[in-house]
Amino acid sequence: MRVMAQIAMVMNLDKCIGCHTCSVTCKQAWTNRDGMEYVWFNNVETRPGQGYPRRYEDQEKWRGGWELNKKGALKLKNGGRIKALLEIFSNPKLPEIKDYYEPWTYEYKNLTDAPLGDDYPVAEPRSLISGKPMKIEWSSNWDDNLGGVTEHGDLDPMVAKTREKAAEKVKFAFEQTFMFYLPRICEHCLNPSCVASCPSGAMYKREEDGIVLVDQDSCRGWRKCVTGCPYKKVYFNHRTGKAEKCTMCYPRLEVGLPTVCSETCVGRLRYLGVILYDADKVTEAASVQDDTALYESQLGVFLDPEDPEVRREAERAGIEYDWIEAARRSPVHALISTYKVALPLHPEYRTMPMVWYIPPLSPVVDALSETGHDGEDLDNLFGAIDTLRIPLEYLAEIFTAGDVGPVRASLEKLAAMRAHMRDINLGERPDSSVADAVGMSGQEIEEMYRLLAIAKYEDRYVIPTAAVGDAQRLEESALPDSCSLDFEGGPGAGGDGPFGQDSGRKQLPLVTVENFHTLRDRQTADEQPSAAEKDNTL
Repeated sequence: MRVMAQIAMVMNLDKCIGCHTCSVTCKQAWTNRDGMEYVWFNNVETRPGQGYPRRYEDQEKWRGGWELNKKGALKLKNGGRIKALLEIFSNPKLPEIKDYYEPWTYEYKNLTDAPLGDDYPVAEPRSLISGKPMKIEWSSNWDDNLGGVTEHGDLDPMVAKTREKAAEKVKFAFEQTFMFYLPRICEHCLNPSCVASCPSGAMYKREEDGIVLVDQDSCRGWRKCVTGCPYKKVYFNHRTGKAEKCTMCYPRLEVGLPTVCSETCVGRLRYLGVILYDADKVTEAASVQDDTALYESQLGVFLDPEDPEVRREAERAGIEYDWIEAARRSPVHALISTYKVALPLHPEYRTMPMVWYIPPLSPVVDALSETGHDGEDLDNLFGAIDTLRIPLEYLAEIFTAGDVGPVRASLEKLAAMRAHMRDINLGERPDSSVADAVGMSGQEIEEMYRLLAIAKYEDRYVIPTAAVGDAQRLEESALPDSCSLDFEGGPGAGGDGPFGQDSGRKQLPLVTVENFHTLRDRQTADEQPSAAEKDNTL
């Protein structure tokens, strides 16, 4: 057993309202600069739909992710080292700008500087890439809220797969259509194909928290990582010639703050936490023959932080105590492994994704109520799950490689939670058969409800602060006797260090971490601090 820790995310799709606040704040924080105009580290897709870039899920075209060779071993879908070497100067498996969209601005000077006249000036669109006039034909959310679904809906690869198995399940007639929102970021996979695809070794997975990053100094712009990522969440900056991707806001995580997209989410649908996993089992789990077995095989990789043996092995592996405790309180571990209501995005890509989703259930209650039935009654809910307006087969193609069973089980638990909590809210005695029907106890259902419905900030985001477990050593390193540069006239004596005014020891300690935590305390406090309390924090 080789225990490692990973920061993971769960999103509850039942709460997403498609407001794109997460996308906008991420854009402002990470990609608001030249060369990144078309890049969205976080985007919210309307499903059914083509996604971003268009039809990114068609791996027969884009060749992303992993597949099994004749011997049953993993290999990159786009080919091995020899093929990569032959194509290193010409990569034909890249989405073009039309698959994303050509970003534009408007010639506003035509409006502000136009002379008086009888005609009305027009601000024509101009490309942010070439600077030339252009015709606007597509954008990142062009088919948002089922816009153009009758024209473009058939182009969704998951619709095509669903129709192969259940031809009557997906229709785009107005009275039979359906939709839900799917926010997407980099999956920060356990078995990332983008890392394996990079010829220069610039893509890497951080050992301490599992975040996948790009070393900008090492990146040579081969763009193999863009092909290798089946989720198409690695982008090419055409100004710098470097690859860039979602960083999971690691500067924030390192001081115990959630990602920007999580912090600003209006629906409070995102959860962040630590998952412990056995690194020795990752390759084996990703190599199972049957695609539909990949969900269960990945669950088998995750470890129980309550297990004393796991805790001992984690300590031997150098995982700090606060990380182990964070794994015990992790909402992500609870939703994925304890309650088993969260599902991975396209496990058939065999990358072992670490951003999971709770499938949407919302439409079933209203649909039942409109027919005159009790929309919260257990029997009605369970019976209606197979006839949801959002077909189970479509959800299964997205989350469980086509296996309907885990999707149905997740939705049944959500339905049971609604029925159980309705009885409690009405002052009635909960029916124990409700919990028994989904293999849970009444207490477990109530705990899951608190997490999904009324969890506070500190319950949704359980993030250990970097270096807290090593705080004693860091504090000792700041003592006068332990500093090799602490000599008369040296930086340890209070003067400037060899790298300018900001190097060497200072009389006052750095306060970056304290400032971050003060900000978090203010954001999560029930009441705003008084002026005197604010002064005491300075």
